[in-house]
Amino acid sequence: MVGIVDNAQASLTEQMEQIETDIHRISNKLNNDGFMSKAPAAFVEKERDKLTALKKQQAKVKAQLNASEQ
Repeated sequence: MVGIVDNAQASLTEQMEQIETDIHRISNKLNNDGFMSKAPAAFVEKERDKLTALKKQQAKVKAQLNASEQ
């Protein structure tokens, strides 16, 4: 049973790392004046939507990690 919990926690940790990488990448794009001035408004909005979704997913995974640690 402990191995299953460890595997689940490792998977959640891996997910969290990927989410944080994606959040960082998109945030950098959206904070880049060159990108913002050249990118079509629809694409910028799509990136903002992705960032919002990733932050929600990050909160869920963080809650799952906290629950699995207890």
